[in-house]
Amino acid sequence: MSYRIEKDSMGEVKVPSDKLWGAQTERSRRNFKIGGQLMPSTVIRSLVLIKKCCAVANWKADKLTKIKKEAIVSACDKILAGDFAGNFPLVVWQTGSGTQSNMNVNEVIANIGAEAELHSNDDVNMSQSSNDVFPSAIHIASVMMIEYKLIPAIEKLIISAKRLEAENAGIVKVGRTHLQDAIPIAFSSEVSGWRAMLTTSLEMIKANMYFVKRLAIGGTAVGSGINTPKNFTVETLNELNKETNLDFCEDENKYHALSSRDALCNMHGVLKTLAVNLMKIANDVRMLASGPRAGLGEITIPENEPGSSIMPGKVNPTQCESMTMIASEVMGNDVTVSVAAAGGNFELNVFMPVIAFKMMESIQLLSDSIESFDKNCFSGIKANTVKMKENLDNSLMVATALTPYIGYENTTVLVRYAYENNLDLYQANDKLALLDNDKLKRVLEAAVKI
Repeated sequence: MSYRIEKDSMGEVKVPSDKLWGAQTERSRRNFKIGGQLMPSTVIRSLVLIKKCCAVANWKADKLTKIKKEAIVSACDKILAGDFAGNFPLVVWQTGSGTQSNMNVNEVIANIGAEAELHSNDDVNMSQSSNDVFPSAIHIASVMMIEYKLIPAIEKLIISAKRLEAENAGIVKVGRTHLQDAIPIAFSSEVSGWRAMLTTSLEMIKANMYFVKRLAIGGTAVGSGINTPKNFTVETLNELNKETNLDFCEDENKYHALSSRDALCNMHGVLKTLAVNLMKIANDVRMLASGPRAGLGEITIPENEPGSSIMPGKVNPTQCESMTMIASEVMGNDVTVSVAAAGGNFELNVFMPVIAFKMMESIQLLSDSIESFDKNCFSGIKANTVKMKENLDNSLMVATALTPYIGYENTTVLVRYAYENNLDLYQANDKLALLDNDKLKRVLEAAVKI
């Protein structure tokens, strides 16, 4: 492999000649050979987008020449188009400020625009610090991933839930509390509970987007905005919103914006809540589909692949299992984000790369799993009305409807007698004579017409 010599404030360092990064990137690449988890590409793209917008703002402030502005913008456009993807080699486990990934982007842009004699610090990083750029990049990447991937996935799953509600209107089944038989419920009502979990999670996500859209850009090193020209933040945000149309805004207190990651911690808490709801839905689906002969068997789900290497014909609820594992991962990520968000010392949070990593992972996993669960399982749910009726007929909890007529104590006697003697409610009432049989029939039949 051939090398070229790059220089920084610490001296010379050899860099692979086919790569566009510089000395600071190379030092980080050598010093942090940890884990192999690269800085998420979505965060890199957000850093590049910031560089593009800052270059325009600096040019408008007469700090950057037109030639250099155009060189930076052109280089950023090429990276955003997918060129030079192999030039961002740094892992998550680096400096807590993300400085090395910020410099990685600066160096690559400077080398792409070498004809304009771009300097990675003086030109590409002009009016910026890693301390305001990197948290802004995490916020931008989070918003874009949520807007373009997660929200559409949730909305599509809600549509499937609404369709299932409509298709199963009028079907009555046993309700269950504490995993025990309860009073009858419409299957469409059960599905509506799932739908409401999704719509509630979606409302929570949208309500919290405002806080994530508040950016630290313009705060530079400690929040004071040193080395930024007048109106720099406003101009940068104007350019950013032209690029994204996502209504990013300025965090008015940059000291807060640099030192606290509360908005990301809060948003990840909402992602955790979504994961909790998804785990509940997935568990309900796989238990209702359990069997096919020795379980509840009240619904069927698509059969996607063989379920056993030894038991022929066995099919398992694999999409539900995948969903619950991902929910577990997101819950664990929330602990990491919470601890990391608490890691601010004075004017800077120094756990930002791991926050970026976990935010991107959680959003990606949730988006992908929701799409997969909807496509390969949820949208194909079918009610097993025969099994639902069988279970309903065998349930004794419909007797709850009798309490206004014979009281709680007498109804308990009836239910216990039926259960202990393996009788239905009509047979038990024949023995105990607690209510006129015609009246009993009318009350019980009305109770299952939901």
